[in-house]
Amino acid sequence: MKIRFTFSAVAFSAALSLTSCYTNPITGRRALSLVDEGQMQQMASQQYVAFLSEHRPVGGASRDAEMVKRVGTRLANAVQTYLTSIGQQQVIAGYQWQFNLVNDNQANAWCMPGGKVVVYSGLLPLTQNEAGLAIVMGHEIAHAVARHSSERMSQQLAIQAGSQTLGAILSTRPSQAANLFNLAVGVGGQLGSLKFARDQESEADRMGLIFAALGGYNPQEAIPFWQRMAAASGNNKPPEFLSTHPSDATRIANIQRLMPEAMKYYRPQGR
Repeated sequence: MKIRFTFSAVAFSAALSLTSCYTNPITGRRALSLVDEGQMQQMASQQYVAFLSEHRPVGGASRDAEMVKRVGTRLANAVQTYLTSIGQQQVIAGYQWQFNLVNDNQANAWCMPGGKVVVYSGLLPLTQNEAGLAIVMGHEIAHAVARHSSERMSQQLAIQAGSQTLGAILSTRPSQAANLFNLAVGVGGQLGSLKFARDQESEADRMGLIFAALGGYNPQEAIPFWQRMAAASGNNKPPEFLSTHPSDATRIANIQRLMPEAMKYYRPQGR
């Protein structure tokens, strides 16, 4: 019976993967989508409030905090304008953008579904300027617009919950739903799905360059930024095939390849 149940769950998940997909309106990539975007945004709002209750945001009077909000607002407006121009404004329906800087030495940033963004102060010495910050924030916003968290959540549902929906788990096992959400918005992953995660990173790089360019930031700033990241990281990294992110050399090469496309969208601020 156990073997039959396992097979049924896998077969069900495989069938859903063929019928329940989200197509990225910018890249055209199709991804598994078993969760409601509204539910993801609701969970993100709750987790965002919880995070900020434990990590007090830097006050708005701070120049760095003001820069994070300025860059974020410019990128959000650019994303809204662009998606509207191609008739895909529903992709960010329900978004209530928030941009906060927190004091933390990590060189990190993230964006939850619904446009909930956090930048860590440890990132700013590496971004160095607004354009560098726009590269990172554009990349993180791209993860949300591409619904990568929903994609990861769908994978976790297929693997751990079989045919159960997120709504069913939320109503009966909220702690499991929270754990699934944390896995979905996190960086880790099993070896079998690492290639998939690297594909998400590469897609976010491409979209992030476009978003930065649409916001009036020079996407060419991405190359020196990632070079600085590579230098700061040193050799303390696993091989690429054991990493959820492309290697620095691979990422920089991919960004150089994507640059002509991104530059088509670049209009310097004030023009």
